[in-house]
Amino acid sequence: MDDYKDINIVDTKEETDRKCPQCGGVMDFDPATGSLKCPYCDYEEAIQIQKDAPQKAEELDFFAAEHTASEDWGAETKTVLCKACGAESIYDALQTSAVCPFCGSNQVMEANDQDTMAPGGVVPFCISDEQASTLFKKWIKRKWFCPKLARDSAKPKRFKGIYLPYWTFDSDTCSSYHGQYGIRHLIEDESGETRTETNWYNTSGTYNEFINDELVLASRNHDMSILQKLEPFDTENNKTYKPEYIAGFVAERYSIGLKDAWSYAMASIKEKLARNISDYIRHENAADSVRSLSVRTDYSNITYKYLLLPIWISNFKYKDKVYQFMVNGQTGKVAGRTPLSIPKIILTTLIILIALGLFCYIKVMQ
Repeated sequence: MDDYKDINIVDTKEETDRKCPQCGGVMDFDPATGSLKCPYCDYEEAIQIQKDAPQKAEELDFFAAEHTASEDWGAETKTVLCKACGAESIYDALQTSAVCPFCGSNQVMEANDQDTMAPGGVVPFCISDEQASTLFKKWIKRKWFCPKLARDSAKPKRFKGIYLPYWTFDSDTCSSYHGQYGIRHLIEDESGETRTETNWYNTSGTYNEFINDELVLASRNHDMSILQKLEPFDTENNKTYKPEYIAGFVAERYSIGLKDAWSYAMASIKEKLARNISDYIRHENAADSVRSLSVRTDYSNITYKYLLLPIWISNFKYKDKVYQFMVNGQTGKVAGRTPLSIPKIILTTLIILIALGLFCYIKVMQ
């Protein structure tokens, strides 16, 4: 073992080192049954959860958290010695789950160390890779601006199932606001023509709202614009973290820490509250619009959860360019990038302009 004294050797979890008791095959988590299943003989084994243990991730006090900093793992790596075949595999420091490339054994590594938190919960995969492929084909067929040749020939490469790290935040909010609301009315001028005029009124007050499970991606390694389109996740339907849930999948630990994540969450919550307060003002005053809204918010009873959420990632190639897409492993929602047909875009734009022109002409002639 002296040869490894300068190598960061990471141990793996016992729960996922076991093989199928019937045929010796590697057992993976099965999205269809929510259990461990052997792909060779279909032997299934339920994931055992102690009766007195929490059934889902617990809400934790934000201000009591010990490790709140973001982690810059850089080029750090770790080495895993496979207990099944003895082979040595090297992974980057963010990875906490993988499959041995030599024998196919599951390698679920320790999810935490002295400087980071362990996941509190996991939202297990409900969608299989076959289902994800079917959903992708339906999705791309609905992409009108995608060239027909691309839609007909797009065949995703083998799907990669990955659990990505997310923070969720709960908080009571109390907002004080002031602004103006407008009420439109018709007036008639001396010539008999009518026009719309808006009267503006000052308003102020307080608004209270409970924020539940505000979601923040805790990784910088993936396309945020695609991942946001996969939301929402049913984060309430999570399970207490157990390594069996991620057996056979890749899992990543967080690089954006709790403190920075809360800053991102507050920015998102601020936008949400501004929209909700505007809606509240319109409803309370039977108003048509709101302007010059200023909001100041106080947060209290802040709690958080650290969850692993399921994503299928794949891509397809068209005209020597690779287009990535993702499938929400819980809901089946698809998002991604596709090539665009410029002729279709031009034709559609022309049709819209012609239709608008005809509409305006008819209005004038009336």
